[in-house]
Amino acid sequence: MNQPSVILERGVEAYALTYAAMQAFTNARTANTPDQFWMVEHPPVYTLGLGADPAHVLDAGSYEVIQTDRGGEVTYHGPGQAIVYLLIDLRRNSSKKKLFAREFVQTIEQAVITTLRAYNLMGCRHAGAPGIYLTEGNLAGAKIAALGLKIRGNGCTYHGVSLNVDMDLEPFSRINPCGDASLLCTDMRTAGAMCNTAEVRQRLTANLQQLVLTHAYSLDAS
Repeated sequence: MNQPSVILERGVEAYALTYAAMQAFTNARTANTPDQFWMVEHPPVYTLGLGADPAHVLDAGSYEVIQTDRGGEVTYHGPGQAIVYLLIDLRRNSSKKKLFAREFVQTIEQAVITTLRAYNLMGCRHAGAPGIYLTEGNLAGAKIAALGLKIRGNGCTYHGVSLNVDMDLEPFSRINPCGDASLLCTDMRTAGAMCNTAEVRQRLTANLQQLVLTHAYSLDAS
């Protein structure tokens, strides 16, 4: 029988410490290790995905730039951002032998969309650009959540999703977010939502837990 999942609140923690802990957890886990959802907030940092071009960091200033093993391009993490890392054994949730990573990504994105709706904000996906974008008002098209994952060959995942809640958005202007110089990043507060980061992080985690752990994944090479 599968172990119940664990929600872990890590508080404010340097990105490098969380990154190392995710790798260590994944290295040590067994078929019986409970899945975990880590809630965390990072001091200001830029992170690069495996496909990132460092030139998209235009001016890091005093902020650290860290190369990671997640997918995707460059992004910014900082105070006022609801971050949830998903340490999931996808084969455990699968009725088939293979895992369809795209479905897993879409499930995470749906959890963000569901969370935004609770604050009367409408979000959507953009084909070929993981994450969630606002659909209404003068911020339509702005990115409000970023997503990057590492899925190992054994089906175990880490990294996750970050939803911008109430941030200093200036650091986004020092990068080409996701490698796109024209992309505007925003947060829930700027879009008119009355909320706090801890509350949103709890709601997002609950939505992720419900959707991810009840989904049956299939694996496809595409």
